[in-house]
Amino acid sequence: MGKELQKNIVIKIDNLSKHFGSFKAVDNISFEVGRGEIFGFLGANGAGKTTAMRVLCGLSLPTSGGGTVAGFDVATQSEKIKASIGYMSQKFSLYDDLKVWENIRLFAGIYGMGSADIQQKTSELLRQLNFESERNTLVKSLPLGWKQKLAFSVAIFHNPQIVFLDEPTGGVDPVTRRQFWEMIYDAAERGITVFVTTHYMDEAEYCDRVSIMVDGRIEALDSPSNLKQQFEADTMDEVFQKLARKAQRT
Repeated sequence: MGKELQKNIVIKIDNLSKHFGSFKAVDNISFEVGRGEIFGFLGANGAGKTTAMRVLCGLSLPTSGGGTVAGFDVATQSEKIKASIGYMSQKFSLYDDLKVWENIRLFAGIYGMGSADIQQKTSELLRQLNFESERNTLVKSLPLGWKQKLAFSVAIFHNPQIVFLDEPTGGVDPVTRRQFWEMIYDAAERGITVFVTTHYMDEAEYCDRVSIMVDGRIEALDSPSNLKQQFEADTMDEVFQKLARKAQRT
């Protein structure tokens, strides 16, 4: 991480573990993420990345260790963390049976925004997305790529310090994925930290830095170019495959 990022740490995790009985889902991980950084959080299914993300989002308490997200303690200030972040998942992001504007209003209200501010920013957002004609469209009627763009826009509607994206581009075509990443770049330029998990290794190339989890531990963390050099690989997929082969659990 560069000197500028070091001055503006928004996620700081120290020796964090999350156990379920004797199973160590997350096993003593430590890392930092800077303001405006695009941070890739990778790992095969069962590696522990989703469990770790739940702790960072204030949805689960650590078994040991700890850290801060947006300046708030992951063990004692989970509600303040939730109010300071945005979140988007491939599995659930919007309510299909609500209209576009209703989804925006609902989530903005959950994030604590006032009615006047919501109304003004909704109009601005619909113009930016060229969605003005879809204002009253039920979300279930939108193409998947449009849903994903709207879901991301809703997740950062309240201008959070950090947005967590859990496999946000699953199932969308390559062109739409690229457009989605352009939105991520724009958010990062505005100073929003983007913490993203993905199964697409080409997307790992778009991140400033990438961590790769294996069996609950972070086995590698660096920029994509440095990781490829370290593991003598031409692509991030090769790096990932070399590390994933070490996994003992599935």
